[in-house]
Amino acid sequence: MLRSPAAGMKLLPYTLFPMTSPSLTIVIPVHNEAGFVTTAIDTIDRQLAGLTFVMYLVENGSSDGTAAEVDVLSDHYGWLRALHLPQADYGAALREGFRMADTDWMIAFDIDYFSRPFVDEVLAQANGTDIVLASKRDPEADDRRGLLRRLGTRVFNLLLSTLFGSQVTDTHGMKAINRKVLDAVLPTVVSTKDLFDTELVLRAERAGYRIAEVPAVVEEIRPARSSYLKRVPRTLVGLLQLRKLLGKKQ
Repeated sequence: MLRSPAAGMKLLPYTLFPMTSPSLTIVIPVHNEAGFVTTAIDTIDRQLAGLTFVMYLVENGSSDGTAAEVDVLSDHYGWLRALHLPQADYGAALREGFRMADTDWMIAFDIDYFSRPFVDEVLAQANGTDIVLASKRDPEADDRRGLLRRLGTRVFNLLLSTLFGSQVTDTHGMKAINRKVLDAVLPTVVSTKDLFDTELVLRAERAGYRIAEVPAVVEEIRPARSSYLKRVPRTLVGLLQLRKLLGKKQ
């Protein structure tokens, strides 16, 4: 996990990597981000200058002005497409963005955590891997969050190893997935909300797809927007249900 959907993160500096191929779609779920979403998209426009990509900004169940703001942004930026879902569901938003994408690679960002260096890494490794995960648990990662959140990440990753026999160190946060993986794996994923991407990565790992992990720099730049402790019981129940569904890798 680079982060939970509610935590804010610091942008990474970047170096220019000219994109010619493969084609890219970026998917970002947004929920109740009125005001912040415009600032973030303006920053993305600067950070990703020089790249050719399509972005799906998937507003889901917002009760503030986010939906209208997303529509205004889609009119302003030619590369941005607005999608709307009636219920607040991070996993469903990712799924819908992935489903709509029609490119070689799909990248999942969060509205408060996106990185040009990660995109460059995906482009550099595109011919030799199927999934690229940004990992806080990589030996070269720099996780600057508080102790509680770092501990939560460590425990979550321990559960992935213990319950599922997984060898990956991260399943949340920034990730890139190529077309053939999504076509094969996405229809089999049943989880929603926080564990959608975890199940997606676990199923891809078990199917033998090539997974690369790259170190991440993670630093919160705004207070968490949901209680970390409140998410713990839901996550534990969800992991146990997922274990029942998938079993442990032998």
